[in-house]
Amino acid sequence: GNLKIHNPIFLAPMAGVTDHPFRILCRKMGAGVVYTEFVSSDGIIRESIKTLDMIKFAEKERPIGVQIFGHDPETVGKAAKMVYDLFKPDIIDINYGCPVPKVVKRGAGSGALRDLCLMDEITFAVLENVNEIPITVKMRAGVDSNHIVSTEAAVRLEKIGVKALTLHPRTTKQAFTGKADWSLIKAMKEAVSIPVIGNGDIQNADDALRMMNETDCDAVMV
Repeated sequence: GNLKIHNPIFLAPMAGVTDHPFRILCRKMGAGVVYTEFVSSDGIIRESIKTLDMIKFAEKERPIGVQIFGHDPETVGKAAKMVYDLFKPDIIDINYGCPVPKVVKRGAGSGALRDLCLMDEITFAVLENVNEIPITVKMRAGVDSNHIVSTEAAVRLEKIGVKALTLHPRTTKQAFTGKADWSLIKAMKEAVSIPVIGNGDIQNADDALRMMNETDCDAVMV
């Protein structure tokens, strides 16, 4: 969107990891954008104190994204509006990447990739409720190696109005095993005109540079 990023190194949203102190450390070390841990849309609309506390951030953390997940379009849309109204982050990111079975089973996280029409509906609901800041998506390649949908999903998401995409090119089934298929990041970059952020198997600075060179991605997420 209209957000200027000064360093194309993003801190990935990680449950149990990217809390306030960790984000501050990563900003000091040069992260161009940081994200909260992913937060449940159901928890947001129920105004769960634990959930809302995970979203709180300090001004010095900006630019910051809040990542939300859920399976019901209406709930996710309402939750996105609440996040914007209460916290005014720079980005709201929708999680279509989490491989945890209890999340996937309900059609949230990477479970949404089983049904791209549901993914469309959730995304549309968020964009309908929040148009003041960029809405972005972080996703996986698909549910398994026989159902790789990342490029098709990217084209659909761009049409709906998403402003950037992050791809972790592993499947739900892989979880965090095996190897990330960086060629899928390149395929996504070639298919859309919005920024594509590459993610997966970046262990050091050389990996980050290699990913950018091999895939032409606009930024890397660590």
